[in-house]
Amino acid sequence: MKTAIALLFALVVVDQAHAQAAQVAQAADITNTEIQAVFEKTASVPVSDQQLRMVSINGEYNVGAALVHRAKTTSGEAGPALAHSQITEVYYIISGNGTLVTGGTLEDAKDIDRATPLIGPSSAGPKILNGKSRQVGPGDMIIIPANTPHTFTEITTNRIVYMVVRVDPHKVLRAD
Repeated sequence: MKTAIALLFALVVVDQAHAQAAQVAQAADITNTEIQAVFEKTASVPVSDQQLRMVSINGEYNVGAALVHRAKTTSGEAGPALAHSQITEVYYIISGNGTLVTGGTLEDAKDIDRATPLIGPSSAGPKILNGKSRQVGPGDMIIIPANTPHTFTEITTNRIVYMVVRVDPHKVLRAD
């Protein structure tokens, strides 16, 4: 009986020591004031992708948030199709409407020479072949896994504004 109690006590002590050793990550705040300031600063730019935060989560992976907006072009198109090889993105549409295509394959895919600090290693092509097209607007959320081609083929309002959460399990993006 004494051995069982001693073993149980040892397990509790080891478990408490392990729990104390585990790091607790600090929460990262992004205020509406910061988001609005970035929005106002970039409002006249046709395409803007502004990092708000990129934080390391206990040194294991990075998570970032950015504000993106794309203006309607004369053709209605919004730019090349991309696929980020190591980053998963989550879009949350704030305002505007458009047609988003995901999946399929990139036509004439080429690696982007510059591994940008916002998206990491990626490939780009002029369009997506055999992707899934959908209309998106305010309140919609889209999860785009790593290596998934994606592009807006049309922006039907003056511009579309969305928040992007970037999940970086390989830590290829620089944390703040």
